[in-house]
Amino acid sequence: MLEELKECKLCPHMCKINRLEGRVGRCKATDKLKISLVSLHHFEEPCISGTNGSGTIFFSNCNFNCVFCQNYKISQEGMGQEVDIDFLAKSMIEQQEKGAHNINLVTPVMYVYHIIEAIKLAKTKGLKIPIIYNSNGYENIETLRLLEGYIDVYLPDFKYANNELGRKYSNINNYFEVTSKAITEMYKQVGPPQLDENGIIKRGLIIRHLILPNEIENSKNVLKWIVDNIGKEVYVSIMAQYFPTYKAKKIKELNRKINNEEYKQIEDYIYEIGIENGYMQDLGDHEEEYVPDFKNSLT
Repeated sequence: MLEELKECKLCPHMCKINRLEGRVGRCKATDKLKISLVSLHHFEEPCISGTNGSGTIFFSNCNFNCVFCQNYKISQEGMGQEVDIDFLAKSMIEQQEKGAHNINLVTPVMYVYHIIEAIKLAKTKGLKIPIIYNSNGYENIETLRLLEGYIDVYLPDFKYANNELGRKYSNINNYFEVTSKAITEMYKQVGPPQLDENGIIKRGLIIRHLILPNEIENSKNVLKWIVDNIGKEVYVSIMAQYFPTYKAKKIKELNRKINNEEYKQIEDYIYEIGIENGYMQDLGDHEEEYVPDFKNSLT
């Protein structure tokens, strides 16, 4: 399967470069699997983190260039270590042994072939907990179909309701049409969330949306699209943890946190359009605490 990296078409950028020769495309990933952190994470949605935490594996590099990326050390600067498929499979098993409710693969698209092989290997060694595909949402339908049967929970971001904001803040020209189709495919594969007796997700789709300052209409349009096109059974996770970091510190309209008025507008809107399932993050003063310490070792 890794031979397909000789003409990489994993994500919608369709770079078609030969990663087996060490060449890199938009995401800057070579053919080597690269991970920045493996840890039990307690700051995900309640149905993901539960009481024991989510066995989270942060992959290095990204096919986006978001100016406000909170994980820019790994996504844009490539912090991490090269590992092999055996290490990834072993990490999954170790997280399960530590009591993790699930395996949470963060920004995984560049390494889908590696991940599939690791999941196969881990299952032969006793991996039983659900696998979460924690994605920016900018995915190829063909790649998602490769993952069908391996992924139990899709956890995509849905950042923008139009291409203009995608170009402006993430350097993506066709954001909306690609991401909306990808999320539709994810829902087709796994359906609405199914929870166990302890309220932990076993299978299904949760769509995340980060509220940006000065972009409340964008948030409303994203939420309305979800209701109109996916439905009210899906879980929506509305995040209020935005804080100016990375390049956003120098962009006037992004150089502040969201305020109480913006938060209240979105809170009112979710009731107005009938969103019934999901989460809305509290507005607080500790947003930076949600960012993991990537200076720690892999484990």
